[in-house]
Amino acid sequence: MINKYRWWEYVLIYTGIAMFLTFVLAPFVEAFVVSMRPLDALFSIPYRFITDEMSFDAYFTMWKSVPLLWRYMLNSFGIAAAVTALALLAIIPAAYAFARFEFKGRDTLLAAFLAVNMVSGAVLIIPLYKVMQQLGLLNTYFAMIAPGTAFVIPTGIWLLRSYLMRIPRELEEAALVDGAGRIYTLIRVIIPVALPGIMVVAIATFITAYAQQFLFALTFNSTNALNPLPVGLFQFFGRQDVVWNELMAASLVGILPVLIVYVFLQKYIVAGLTAGAVKE
Repeated sequence: MINKYRWWEYVLIYTGIAMFLTFVLAPFVEAFVVSMRPLDALFSIPYRFITDEMSFDAYFTMWKSVPLLWRYMLNSFGIAAAVTALALLAIIPAAYAFARFEFKGRDTLLAAFLAVNMVSGAVLIIPLYKVMQQLGLLNTYFAMIAPGTAFVIPTGIWLLRSYLMRIPRELEEAALVDGAGRIYTLIRVIIPVALPGIMVVAIATFITAYAQQFLFALTFNSTNALNPLPVGLFQFFGRQDVVWNELMAASLVGILPVLIVYVFLQKYIVAGLTAGAVKE
């Protein structure tokens, strides 16, 4: 039987949780407060966290300040969804191969994937621009989708490989004995069993793709209608000043698609993270 915590252990645990939540939620709380305040009251001295002038006006006026804001949000969602779909097409078979097959250079290749994650996209931006220019892909959605897909695949392979390694080999062996091929076994046997792990990888990939669009879009695209949300938010920065309340309002509205995806798919995240936690 597990012993109960002492009172001071409960204090330490809940204090740590409270500090963690404070650091995580404080930026969102401050962004919401800024979005509620008039622009001329943001830099008042002394600074007051709550004022009598707070309202939701910024959430209505931001659509007038940046008329294509809704288009930018759709672009971001579409680009992130396309990156996720293309990445999974590469991640699933690659992770299965690394989890099940022994071949020369496997460990070296996996280490190379980790090395790729250490390289910032800014380092490769000029070579990537040359490639996109030669292929005639500038000012297209694909110019933002292709680099984003390439950068999320290594992490996805590592995450899904560790999950696939916990699936018993007997499932595949039974299918192979019945005459099924490797591809059929992967599609009809492995993927249904590994669905929680695949959903965790898909959600992590989607969130990463949704957040990393600024650099690629700013470099590879000059068509305003194709811009994703991060570049669209940049339009709130004027020559003389920054419309901080509308910027914060648009930022909070912009993260709603990610929150909605997370809320509806959180059961898969829990299933994926807890799978294998209990030994049978």
